[in-house]
Amino acid sequence: MSSLLISPPPPPLAAADLPAMPPTQDELPYDDGVPMETQRHQFQMDLLIDVMDLWLEARGEGFAGGNMFLYYSLEQVRHNTFVGPDFFVALDVPRGERKSWVVWEQGKGPDVVVELLSASTASHDKTAKKTLYARQVRVPEYYWYDPFNPEDFAGFTLHGPDYQRLVPDFQGHIRSPILNLDLGRWLGTFRGVNAVWLRWFTPSGEMLPTEAEAAQQRAEAAQQRAEAAQQRAEAAQQRTERLAERLRQLGVDPDSL
Repeated sequence: MSSLLISPPPPPLAAADLPAMPPTQDELPYDDGVPMETQRHQFQMDLLIDVMDLWLEARGEGFAGGNMFLYYSLEQVRHNTFVGPDFFVALDVPRGERKSWVVWEQGKGPDVVVELLSASTASHDKTAKKTLYARQVRVPEYYWYDPFNPEDFAGFTLHGPDYQRLVPDFQGHIRSPILNLDLGRWLGTFRGVNAVWLRWFTPSGEMLPTEAEAAQQRAEAAQQRAEAAQQRAEAAQQRTERLAERLRQLGVDPDSL
């Protein structure tokens, strides 16, 4: 999604500065008609959202979205200065659909933002947009990742007015202090595309599954339980047959017992 910013960015509005009836997500523009840069960017965004949404569903709260407008100041409305994170997470908010993320309507901004870099956006995402998220929107954590250059991956946490870089672990995972989850790279196939994808992991290194992966895991676990039950039944049958043979050797007809 394109981002048209005024320089310098307008300060966020305090509650006292808002009009009596500030516009809501239903009244504000929510689509600029600009798609993601490539299909892989779209798939990467969907992968991050789908996995995070399952994790939030288990918690019973929170919202994960992407490529949607983020409104943090009414100056954006006056000057059509739209900002659209490629992916973001907001904790401690009700579940449910949003057309756009309106800070004064939701009561808070995003807790985590991930921007997916491209040749046309990388410089802006690493400079002006990073500064905007830090000093205007006050997003606690900011990450960037290039789906076509997996080495270009970094994470930052907010300290005062600026971001400080988060240090990856020995696996190259970056721990999110707010989510207590790791962001890391995974070589695999998603929607028929084999690539290095940015994925969510537990602190112990277990990759959070998509809905399809979770269904496959459940099916494999059920198959393993069925095979184990079959093995137990066969072992019991073998014990019964050995006992019957032993009784016959002792002159006892097991069928008469």
